[in-house]
Amino acid sequence: MTPTTDIGDKLVASEPIHRCMTKGVKGAPDQFEYGLSWVTSRRAILKVFPERLECGDWNIPYSAIELAVLLETKQWFIPCYVLKVQAADTAYQFGLNPNKFWKGDLPFQAERQKGKLKYSAYSIAIRVVLVIGLIWYFYTRSK
Repeated sequence: MTPTTDIGDKLVASEPIHRCMTKGVKGAPDQFEYGLSWVTSRRAILKVFPERLECGDWNIPYSAIELAVLLETKQWFIPCYVLKVQAADTAYQFGLNPNKFWKGDLPFQAERQKGKLKYSAYSIAIRVVLVIGLIWYFYTRSK
């Protein structure tokens, strides 16, 4: 017998079909981008069930998903995925490692895209400050 969990007024299967480590953001921006929200993102296990996604205490039933986009991208030279899920009035983004699960059929409808992550103003500012700091460090060290 498969264990069940009570979600609202429904009993659903408790065994995930896939699980993986993720960084998750609730209230994600409209665009796929590097930004401040990823610094404070939730580090957890994303569980993919036959009827829902679960990440910590976030439960996203597939019936509540209005739009899901799976972006295939690279972080530096390492391939990765970013899953964006729009459910009701909340958007979620999950950073995912490359895995054959995400290349196959998913238990929910998702638009697949390939592209690059954009840099937010905050992300650009941090990189500029880091480069200036490194230049200053090596300049003062060489004197």
